[in-house]
Amino acid sequence: MNKEIRWRIISLQAMLVIILMGASAFLFYEGSFVTGMVKDELTAQQVYFPTADQIKTGGALDPAVFPQEIRDQAGNQVTDGNQARIYANDFLGKHLQDVAGGSTYASIGTKITAANTALAAASKTDPNYATLQANVATLNGQKTTLFTGEMLRATLLNSWGWWTLGLYTTYAGIGLLIAALGVLGAALFEVLVAVRKPESVKVKVGQKIIA
Repeated sequence: MNKEIRWRIISLQAMLVIILMGASAFLFYEGSFVTGMVKDELTAQQVYFPTADQIKTGGALDPAVFPQEIRDQAGNQVTDGNQARIYANDFLGKHLQDVAGGSTYASIGTKITAANTALAAASKTDPNYATLQANVATLNGQKTTLFTGEMLRATLLNSWGWWTLGLYTTYAGIGLLIAALGVLGAALFEVLVAVRKPESVKVKVGQKIIA
């Protein structure tokens, strides 16, 4: 390899190092921005896991109901994406299943419509009228609870999604940084080692090759 080609290669390596370093810095910045924003927003919401004294039979973190994953977070504040996922799935998700026998905010409307229809068809003198009224009130209360819980759960899972994206962005920045260092090492080898090696010229004389 002659010097002209070698210096072209070194120039390309230098450009590649600059590009990779720039991309790595950008990904580091974006990853830090996203995870930092999620952390700040979650902290401001002041969502806490139930305290350790609730890890008991019948407690808010009953070992027979809630997995070890959430029990390990007892008393902690939700401040990162992983904690948001645990709170949303292991805590809110479980309680929402028990609010209306597994109904969701979207599906409980059918029950409310049926209950209102039954109430409208009954007369006030009907002995079951008060029960029908109570049923409608209960279902409406469950609907409100499901709406609030599902909105919070969706918000927390959205935070987890962005947190995960921020982490992967940071990991990608680390990968590009490693690649940049590898190219930089190759460039330094060309500049400090390969360039200094004398190039041998082989000349064929008769049947002999003279280097």
